Amino acid sequence: MRTAEQIRYLVLAAQREGNRQLMAALSPLGLTPAQSEALRILADHGPLALKALGEMLVCDSGSSPSRIIDRLVAAGLVRKDADESDRRAVSLSLTSEGAESADAVRAIEDAMYEQIDAAVDAGDGETLIRTLRALTHGTPAGTAFDARLAAPPAR
Repeated sequence: MRTAEQIRYLVLAAQREGNRQLMAALSPLGLTPAQSEALRILADHGPLALKALGEMLVCDSGSSPSRIIDRLVAAGLVRKDADESDRRAVSLSLTSEGAESADAVRAIEDAMYEQIDAAVDAGDGETLIRTLRALTHGTPAGTAFDARLAAPPAR
């Protein structure tokens, strides 16, 4: 098997396994990986307009985050308010329950990151990041990741 093919399937296998583990860990919270990502974005960068949130979603890039947000609003985790600068726009922020859920998601993610840190030494991690950034450069998911890195912290 050529190197590029191994990389392709190993990236896919790692993504699927990571998503499987994340789904299992999120299950007691009643959240999907996409919902947990939206909560974390709002915790880290909110309040945000729906469009700005959508531009930072890696899990669901290229589509509208409306369904994700509607479910989070229905669950009482996210609040929609009229934007102060444009009353036609909506500003999304976490409720107190949403902030608690975002903290629980952060703890789950931190446990996953500890596993990754244990499996990858710093030098290999930097090489892997460079390689993955090159593979995702200019793609919708890569652009969403870049937008999240560039976004200011929560107000």
